[in-house]
Order: sequence, then C-alpha cells, then structure tokens
Amino acid sequence: MKRSPSAELLDSDAGTPEEIADSLADLRRINRWFGGSSTMQALVETVVRRTGARALSLLDVAGASGDIPSRVEAALARRNVQLRVTVLDRARSHLSSQNGFMKVVGCATSLPFRDGSFDLVGSSLLVHHLSPDEVRVAAREWLRVCRVAVVVNDLRRSWTHLALVYAGFPMYASRLTRNDGPASVRQAYTADEMRDLLRDIGAQRIDFFRHFLYRMGVILWKQRPPRESLS
Repeated sequence: MKRSPSAELLDSDAGTPEEIADSLADLRRINRWFGGSSTMQALVETVVRRTGARALSLLDVAGASGDIPSRVEAALARRNVQLRVTVLDRARSHLSSQNGFMKVVGCATSLPFRDGSFDLVGSSLLVHHLSPDEVRVAAREWLRVCRVAVVVNDLRRSWTHLALVYAGFPMYASRLTRNDGPASVRQAYTADEMRDLLRDIGAQRIDFFRHFLYRMGVILWKQRPPRESLS
C-alpha cells in the first residue's frame, strides 16, 4: 500500500464548532479503546524503567485535549511516578480546560521553548500528518527541547488497518472523523519508512516497537540509555 498524503479536515478546523468537538470526542474514544493511550503509556514506562526516574516532565506536542497524557499520568501515579504535563497545540480551540495541565499554543516543528526544557517530548498521532522532510525537522526540534528522550506514538499503514477504520464508521459521531480516519491510515508511515527518516537526526539510540491495532512506538534517546538492550 503506497503512502498517499491527503488533507484532514480537523487539521484546518473545517467544520462547525459542534463537528470539531464531536471529532475530538471520537479521537478520545479511539485512543482509549484502540491503543493510542496504551502505546504512549508503554513508551513512557520504558523510559521510567530504563532511567529509574520517579518524576518526569513531558511536553505533549499537538496534544489537543490532553486525553493521552492524562491517562499516562494516572497510570504512572499508581506506581508513585510523577508526570508533569504541558500540552501544546497549534489551535487554541483544540485545547481542553478539563485537566490541570499547562497549555501552550504553538507550532510542532518550531517549539517556543529553550533547549532541554522538558525531560520528555511526546507526540501521538501527529507524525503521519507530516511530510518526510517535516518529520526530520520535527524530530530534531523535539530532541533539542528534551533532556532524556522523545517518545512517538503513531499509526502503521496497511490495507487491514484501513479496512478496520472503515468498519468503525458507525461509531464515529463526526463527519470529520469519517474523512480523517481513512486519510490518516493512507498517509501513515511503515516502520521501515520511519527507520529511514530518523536514521541521521542526532539521536544517540532509536528503539522501535509494534503495539496493539497497528500502532507504532518510537523512542529517540538524546543520550544513550543506561542499558544497551531492552528486555
């Protein structure tokens, strides 16, 4: 299946406020039920396990309502690990007032923060929106702003994944989601494509993971992690 970039309606807020709100609610359900939250949780827990950290700061890039870091924060708290979250999104209308996170409006490829401002920089379901050149620019920028690692949670492109998205149409509340879901899968990267894109961006080590329902996890280590291999 060849990668096929296309416009997603939520990217440009091409809908009424109600349609945008419904689409964001769809995304929260999809993340909760189909691997978005659990993939990011697994990535952050890997960093915790490798570093032994008991407190971490996380910048969630293009984080919208912040539902994914909210679930990760709660899961880590049960293990007595504190996660301090800042959510950045390009659109103020996407940011939620329902959590206590610090919120910033800004561009994912040109972050308004100094070098090493956060322990972790994370992105969920953002990379497939970016062109190959933008992926490289964004990854270097995220490495600049983090102190420990960048954690990336995204889709893997396949015909089966596309069929599953179409099968889910009855559960989508917004027409934006019915457009954007298939578009997301068609323009997602494969694991091999991501390896090629991230090969020379300056990370000391890159670890790749496959997760539930065609999710891909990537950890870009700013410094070589304590142990050479993951268990």
